[in-house]
Amino acid sequence: MSVAAQTREPPAGSFLATNRGKLTLAFLCMVGFLDFVDASIVNVALPSIRNDLHFSIESLQWVLSGYLLTYGGFMLLGGRAADLLGRRRILVTGIIVFALSSLTAGLAASPATLIGARLVQGLGAAMMLPATLSILTTTFREGTDRNKALGAWGAIAGLASGVGVFLGGLLTETASWHWVFWVNLPVSAVLIVATFRIVERDSGAPGTRDFDVLGAIFGTGAMLLLIFTLVKAPDVGWSSLRTVGGLVGTAVLLIVFLANERRHRNPLMPLSIFRVPGLAAADATQVIAMAGFYSMFFFITLYMQNVLGFSQLQAGSAYIPVTLMVAVSAGIATNLLGRVGTRPVIVAGALIAAVAVYWLSRIPVDGSYVHDLLFPLLVMALGLGWVFVGVNTAANAGVPQDEAGLAAALVNTSTWLGGALGLAVFTVIADSRTTDLIAQGAPTAHALTFGFQRALVACAVFLGAAAVIGLRATNTKGEPASAATGLLEPVPAPD
Repeated sequence: MSVAAQTREPPAGSFLATNRGKLTLAFLCMVGFLDFVDASIVNVALPSIRNDLHFSIESLQWVLSGYLLTYGGFMLLGGRAADLLGRRRILVTGIIVFALSSLTAGLAASPATLIGARLVQGLGAAMMLPATLSILTTTFREGTDRNKALGAWGAIAGLASGVGVFLGGLLTETASWHWVFWVNLPVSAVLIVATFRIVERDSGAPGTRDFDVLGAIFGTGAMLLLIFTLVKAPDVGWSSLRTVGGLVGTAVLLIVFLANERRHRNPLMPLSIFRVPGLAAADATQVIAMAGFYSMFFFITLYMQNVLGFSQLQAGSAYIPVTLMVAVSAGIATNLLGRVGTRPVIVAGALIAAVAVYWLSRIPVDGSYVHDLLFPLLVMALGLGWVFVGVNTAANAGVPQDEAGLAAALVNTSTWLGGALGLAVFTVIADSRTTDLIAQGAPTAHALTFGFQRALVACAVFLGAAAVIGLRATNTKGEPASAATGLLEPVPAPD
């Protein structure tokens, strides 16, 4: 039974309980793993990249920010293209673009080449991820099957983030930084072959000849400008002409984009999708929550390396228990969805994470991993798994199949927009505190730690706000967990 057939005519039973269903989910999670892992695998390799290619400190950030810029900026276009042009076609194209840019990045001999390759790599990822998630949501029926599939997706996302940091440190120290990019090549080759074997060709939606070109230009332009402005704001200042002009320009582009969408007969983003109950609230929750989560990982990693003196490999290894806990948490959330629904899972997860991140804000200058980081990070991971699974389930619930790619793109755009927003805001908070203390004569380690503390408090506040917004998300429930079988059984952690 093909994926396309499942999309057109869902069976009465559980597709996930079949061998074909499990294989399909394993394949989709593998694609997601590749996308998620590449968002973190480069982090700990940055010092080696800087020394080898002679990056300036300012340009080095674009090895990360360049990927974030095109990943988030083109996500909406990639998701809608999957709906209109065919999900398999966009997925395969995205994997090819991703693989070729990974090859180029590994071969890069100059900063400009590496940054350019990362920009293209983000474009490939922006095509892959919404296509993959929309295949998942249209293949597995809303209810227990989809809840379990999204639970596995959440577990893979958590595992990939931590594995990326660990693998990046391992490859950099045992081989070279080039391999953090080249490791994508064999995986991409396997995925291309598997796509043609598992995902049947779909023709997309009718009326694609009347494609919304202006909507694509204005919508993508607005997202690119917004993320670029947020990424540069900590460097140039929030009150600078560049930041204010970027935000005003984003607002103008968004207004023009929305006006175009209202009148176009085949819009890039049909505004009717926001009539789906709770979808806007779920996406807003994702933005605010991911601002807190993404920034928390950033500051804790800096604390481990710059204050506690961890090596690249040690910093990566420190997240292994955390990623395992996210996987366990996603399994727990999957079972809770069928009993209490998405809203309690989202709210409880955000509150648990807020408490844990506030706990992390008490990190001392002379701290240790086991005594000061491990347990609050594990508690935070519990909340992260609940938020991720709950929000992704709520954001895709009740969405028409011909707009599944758009819904997937919206929730994933919210993720990366939240990451950019959090770093832009909280980096200023940390840097301001650190700069003031250094000016007063405080040792560098003390100044850095107190700056991280203040930023982490702000992260905790954002997570608390996400819990409040999550109260407006839809409260989707599945069938009772015991009523169906599938890849994820009531055991908390997936295989």
